[in-house]
Amino acid sequence: MASMSYSAIGNSSFLAIVSAVPDKSGGVNDGFSFRTGKYVTRKCTARGLTVKNVATPVTVPLPAAAPSWETEKSSSSWNHVAWTSVRQERWEGELIVEGDIPLWLSGTYLRNGPGLWRIGDHDFRHLFDGYATLVKLHFENGRLIAGHRQVESEAYMAAKKNKKLCYREFSEVPKPDNFLSYVGELANLFSGASLTDNANTGVVKLGDGRVVCLTETQKGSIVIDPDTLDTLGRFEYTDTLGGLIHSAHPIVTDKEFLTLLPDLVHPGYLVARMEPGSNERKVIGRVNCRHGPAPGWVHSFPVTEHYVVVPEMPLRYCAQNLLKAEPTPLYKFEWHPDSKAFVHIMCKASGKVVASVEVPLFVTFHFINAYEEVDEDGRVTAIIADCCEHNADTTILEKLRLKNLRSFNGEDVLPDARVGRFTIPLNGNPNGKLEAAVEADEHGRGIDMCSINPNYLGLKYRFAYACGAQRPCNFPNTLIKIDLVEKKAKNWYEEGAVPSEPFFVPRPGATEEDDGVVISMISQKSGGGYALLLDGSSFEEIARAKFPYGLPYGLHGCWVPKK
Repeated sequence: MASMSYSAIGNSSFLAIVSAVPDKSGGVNDGFSFRTGKYVTRKCTARGLTVKNVATPVTVPLPAAAPSWETEKSSSSWNHVAWTSVRQERWEGELIVEGDIPLWLSGTYLRNGPGLWRIGDHDFRHLFDGYATLVKLHFENGRLIAGHRQVESEAYMAAKKNKKLCYREFSEVPKPDNFLSYVGELANLFSGASLTDNANTGVVKLGDGRVVCLTETQKGSIVIDPDTLDTLGRFEYTDTLGGLIHSAHPIVTDKEFLTLLPDLVHPGYLVARMEPGSNERKVIGRVNCRHGPAPGWVHSFPVTEHYVVVPEMPLRYCAQNLLKAEPTPLYKFEWHPDSKAFVHIMCKASGKVVASVEVPLFVTFHFINAYEEVDEDGRVTAIIADCCEHNADTTILEKLRLKNLRSFNGEDVLPDARVGRFTIPLNGNPNGKLEAAVEADEHGRGIDMCSINPNYLGLKYRFAYACGAQRPCNFPNTLIKIDLVEKKAKNWYEEGAVPSEPFFVPRPGATEEDDGVVISMISQKSGGGYALLLDGSSFEEIARAKFPYGLPYGLHGCWVPKK
């Protein structure tokens, strides 16, 4: 049963909760106006927005200082809160709202991402190494309650207890005490025991209501409580499909869960489905790789109404790199341009591969959406699949090293990216196309971290929301709304801000695709941060709410409607 579908992870008894420091009047410094046990309305304006709500703190005794396990070195090149470890393990409170939160917006936005990059005296190398920090924004009756908490994975709890790295992260390997421990660690690698369960990439709401944090490793699937952010236990797959890794971005709807399982021994991919209420994945079909020594990295993939799109990127998994104690230039991957690039199309119903075509070389982390192109008789003639494509340039991985993110000096170093549109013919043609769906200058030649109206998943759509670029920059620093019909983009930008993924929530009963709100969280160079709401249609700001302190950059989120 769904209620018995997870197992306890380590020791979850750590309950130290830390709040912003209260002042003598019962308020809170750093931009807050807490009044314990009261709801106070303040009338003032800022940026044309009326401040209507104020924050009230969690009514439990809270220590006033950040825990001693996190003391990052201070440097002028480390001054952006986006790349600085979260200040404390846990916080919750109601925020002052400037502007108007739509009354129909009722539920919780959850955002997951790496938020702690230092353990003991060890600083992590890469953005993707950090221990997972889960953030919530709960909207109800025009009010906003926020909070954050560390996901209590085995990897995090062991590191906190031992004050050192204990599991293999994206670019990090534990230091062996001696040769015998090194041999033992290699044995654990082959079994998967030494791979991390640090679920720091995304968070999804399954069709049965369970909420799961995810990463690239299958063991890094962790069930959490969306209200308290408590870690409930590991999501245990009950099938026998095996394997150690999967796509970090499954396709999740109220009806199903679709995922890709790369096969590193016999290069290919299993396409699997899991029904709501179940922990058993069932194979739909298998795709064999066309070329290369290993499958291409599949961080994400798209689907249409009837088909699963399986990308075979020339940035391929590399077992040899997994065995090395120090990171290679491309970490767990290798670039094999001679192996070419392919896109495979599988029928959801039969599991049959109906097309397997060569496409131009590409590098992408995130697909945006896909849909079926039909002729006048209603027959599907091609699959259109859009992604955030990095012009077949793998250097984006190196640019995400923390030392690079923390050392921005005004030079324009962010590699170019575009809305890459694949056209995959279903008429037997061996070649597909890849071209820019929108002129890249519309979004500053940078794009990633995308979302759409979820009601248009797998269907022909017009609008996409993502992070873009205002040059010069070393990381996406704008929010963008892309019109794929008019080939235009609207941009939101604030000096010194690093916005996270713009997440679109449609208005209940809406008939227009862009009728809804866009939610993002902003990290500021000044050390502050806030939650931001934009109108999905006009892309104008409608509300913001300041956090008591800035939060580190986060990756991906999901929406949990009010029950």
